[in-house]
Amino acid sequence: MKKELTDIEIDRIIEMGWEDRTPFDAIKMQFGLKEQEVITIMRRNMKPNSFKLWRKRVQGRKTKHLKKRTDEVGRFKCSRQRGISNNKVSKR
Repeated sequence: MKKELTDIEIDRIIEMGWEDRTPFDAIKMQFGLKEQEVITIMRRNMKPNSFKLWRKRVQGRKTKHLKKRTDEVGRFKCSRQRGISNNKVSKR
């Protein structure tokens, strides 16, 4: 049985999901959530248009899957990526 996630955990999962270089495997390691569960959380907690843009961007993206990554991608977060603070941008 899955534990109930706090608002802070949900915000962090959304932030990690939004980051292009954070693989779904890192989210699974930290929170125990599979890729499909992350997608469900993103769908429920983002504006519909933001979710559609995110899905279009990450679908099939090599950096979101450790097995598809090249060795040159060694970091979870791009140094140029802007942080999401308390998910204010993407909450409904």
